[in-house]
Amino acid sequence: MASKTIKISEENYRKLLVIASRLQIERNRIISFDEAIETMEIKKKESNDIMKFAGSWKLSNEEAETLIKDIYKERRIISRRL
Repeated sequence: MASKTIKISEENYRKLLVIASRLQIERNRIISFDEAIETMEIKKKESNDIMKFAGSWKLSNEEAETLIKDIYKERRIISRRL
């Protein structure tokens, strides 16, 4: 693996240092900045995945119908105001 030198601000360096130190405590081993960045990417992907919420909102058919009717009713009221 090739290594590269990059320039980052002191503030970002400190943030990365905090992330790496938390990972070291969590994993009980030394964590490189490279691994800390990879972990941040993975966690960001996981947090942006909307499919993790699939099926989490449970409604009965009656509740769903009532909700849909209320939404359409509200849309009609708004469109009349315009």
